Amino acid sequence: MAQRRTPFGDRARYWFDSTLARGAPALVGWMALLCLAIVVPASAVLVWTDPDVPAPLADRLTEVWRLTGETLRLGGATGAPLRVTMSVLLALVALLYVSTLVGLITTALTERLTELRRGRSTVLEQGHAVVLGWSEQVFTVVSELVAANANQRRAAVAVLADRDKTAMEEALSTKVGPVGRTRLICRSGPTTDPAVLTLTSPATAGVVLVLPHDEPDADAEVVKTLLALRAALAGEGTRPPVVAAVRDDRYRLAACLAAGPGGVVLESDTVTARLIVQAARRPGLSLVHQELLDFAGDEFYLISEAALAGRPFADALLSYPTSSVVGMVRGDTPLLNPPPQTPIAPDDLLIVISRDDDTAWLDDCAELVEKAAMASGPSTPARPERVLLLGWNRRAPLIVDQLRRRARPGSAVDVVADGREVTARQVSEADTHSGTDLTLTLHHGDITRPETLRRLEVHSYDSVIVLGQDPAPGQPQDDPDNRTLVTLLLLRQLEEATGRELPVVTELIDDRNRALAPISPGADVIISGKLIGLLMAQISQNRHLAAVFEELFSADGTGVRLRPATDYVLPGCETSFATVVAAARHRGECAIGYRSHDGSSTSPGYGVRINPPKAERRRWTVEDEVVVVGKD
Repeated sequence: MAQRRTPFGDRARYWFDSTLARGAPALVGWMALLCLAIVVPASAVLVWTDPDVPAPLADRLTEVWRLTGETLRLGGATGAPLRVTMSVLLALVALLYVSTLVGLITTALTERLTELRRGRSTVLEQGHAVVLGWSEQVFTVVSELVAANANQRRAAVAVLADRDKTAMEEALSTKVGPVGRTRLICRSGPTTDPAVLTLTSPATAGVVLVLPHDEPDADAEVVKTLLALRAALAGEGTRPPVVAAVRDDRYRLAACLAAGPGGVVLESDTVTARLIVQAARRPGLSLVHQELLDFAGDEFYLISEAALAGRPFADALLSYPTSSVVGMVRGDTPLLNPPPQTPIAPDDLLIVISRDDDTAWLDDCAELVEKAAMASGPSTPARPERVLLLGWNRRAPLIVDQLRRRARPGSAVDVVADGREVTARQVSEADTHSGTDLTLTLHHGDITRPETLRRLEVHSYDSVIVLGQDPAPGQPQDDPDNRTLVTLLLLRQLEEATGRELPVVTELIDDRNRALAPISPGADVIISGKLIGLLMAQISQNRHLAAVFEELFSADGTGVRLRPATDYVLPGCETSFATVVAAARHRGECAIGYRSHDGSSTSPGYGVRINPPKAERRRWTVEDEVVVVGKD
């Protein structure tokens, strides 16, 4: 067989590549030849075209050498061979020195930039917020901290996580947006290493927030991070306040012990279950919680008011024209909506909802009350409730427990879930303490199939709760909201077919899926990570609010409620909000806002107005609801 001849170009390229593979000497040689191949001909052209250069060939070659030497920094000396050789040698030594110096400087700068990129330098700040860990909550926490620091001149937030520093900065820049005056600092490293924690200077921080990540061992990681923080602060005179979150109640005690006496540990699953049940019992309540917890509008503050000392708590309700009083803090104990005749002690702090901590100012609003417009009839009677629970996850037993605690006689909960998600034994265990007030029934079925939902008379239920599916052990779930979105789409089809709106409460894991959910803009959506992030940000600004929120979101305590407006004012009557506050005071409640249903889907808060001025007047309709702090 005739041997195929390799083209010359391919052989030359292969030979060239082979010489380059020999290392730096070959590369230097090729660069020298390339330079000479360009410089020598160019110098010759310059010499032969210069009329001032002598005509003899030796003189012209000498001039070509001089130009070549100057161009390549080789000295360019002429004369005896020894003189030329020494000139070239000195030029090479100078070139080697300069190139080596440039290389050393470049390497040092590269190493320094690489170290900075890795986030390994120590943060030198005072009173800054330190966020340890990375999850979807980090964007909510950082956003709220930036909003809280909007009126401060020098504020900083340091984020430490076991991720690439540049990737964290890009993610935060994309999802948080402009940070104003707040400096956002990212550091990279494991949060469970005390030596790495010192990079964030926790000893000089104003607050430390520990976030659980999205893995199954998140709670154990939080406890370990808190222990590492304790080790990093060993020997320091003061410890900053610590706010952490765990998912499972079994880890809360360990986390509290690791956080120390001043630490606050939230149970994210329990809080989420409570808010889901509250929204299921009164549609629209999640919008109220959103308004109260973020820093964009009005939020909770603790203020001292010496002028009200000795007066009954009822007088404080109409003493602030632009703020809403909801309780007191006596010592370390919050008293939400105490009895109206409770005297205000000089050391008590009032719990108010206000635009800012300096917008709560005294002025008697009693003259704005119109008693003729106040309703005098009994409150709307409570009736048994039927709740449809679609899906099952680790929070479902907590939701059932919260429904049991609030159940009225004759209430029922129907659970529809795939056998792979829940068994009758799990439902039975969740129903162990339900007693006679709540009937719990399991129906097996795939909630993503249309026939499953068609068999249910979904419009006969007072509320429908849609839960996401937990990933199977060892099998991470890329998007835990996929099944939830499919179920919502099927429920929306039922709404369109019947022309009747369903009172749906949806639990989503990823906040980005809120825009994809086929539900109305003002629907109840509980995004657990976001809500916990909002709570942590609020508590980080004032740790005394932790006890306030614990009472506010508890199953049996005083909480935020939505009541029919007709329980407080006459329907069709135009009157001030001060009249509503006075009517709520007579019923032993604190009115803090309202929800309007006239065009609520197009209003910024979907009809929810928190802390309106006492002088604000409006015409109240039978569809309106009043937001109060009180008991069921």
